[in-house]
Order: sequence, then C-alpha cells, then structure tokens
Amino acid sequence: MSSAGLLADPAQVRRHLVASAAASEAITYSELLNLLGHRFSRPKMRALCKVLAIIDDEAAATGEPELAVLVVRQSDGLPGQGWWMGGATLHGYDGLWTGPEAKALTGKLQRQAFDYWGNRHREQR
Repeated sequence: MSSAGLLADPAQVRRHLVASAAASEAITYSELLNLLGHRFSRPKMRALCKVLAIIDDEAAATGEPELAVLVVRQSDGLPGQGWWMGGATLHGYDGLWTGPEAKALTGKLQRQAFDYWGNRHREQR
C-alpha cells in the first residue's frame, strides 16, 4: 500500500496503536500526532482519521479488532466525529456521540483491542 499523500505511514501509526492496545491504554489525537512528529491541529487530526480508516479496514480484513476506537479526544476520552460516522455505524450504533451509551460502546470495543493485543504481547514474551 502506498502512503503517498497521507499524513503518516499507516504501518507506523498501527505500531503506535498496537502498543497502546497492548498496554490497555487509549491515546489522544494530540499524543498520537506528537508521536508522529506533528503538532495538533484540526486539519492534521482530520488527515490522521484517513490513516485510521485504512488501518481499521486492514484489521477487519484479517479478523483483528479495530484500533481507531483507541484514539480519543482529550476532553472526554471518546473518539471524534470521524469515528462515529464510520466505526460506530459498523456496529449498528446511531445514538449520541457522548454520554453513557457512547462510553459503553467504545469501552467494549477498546477492551476487545486491549484483550487481543495484550494476549498477543504476553504470548510473545
């Protein structure tokens, strides 16, 4: 896959997300952009979302849990609008993007990634 025109190489972003999942931690947009050598800005965040979509498409094709749900807003610990318009609809969710139902859905999906990648990390030791 070519990463031409993308904010970052999807493989590099995936490595950061897998590390976050193995550590059972979400990561903020700002933290992830910083790891990639960028300062936070809305345009950079939107560009990052394109990379996250590629990563999740590849994960779905290989039977892995999604990773984009791990990237959250600093303000409330929930994914941003791009995830809700794409990722949440894949799960049949059409509720609010904030509040207890949103937290429950994202928490469930994050735990799936934490369990999957945490187990793989432990197996590799």
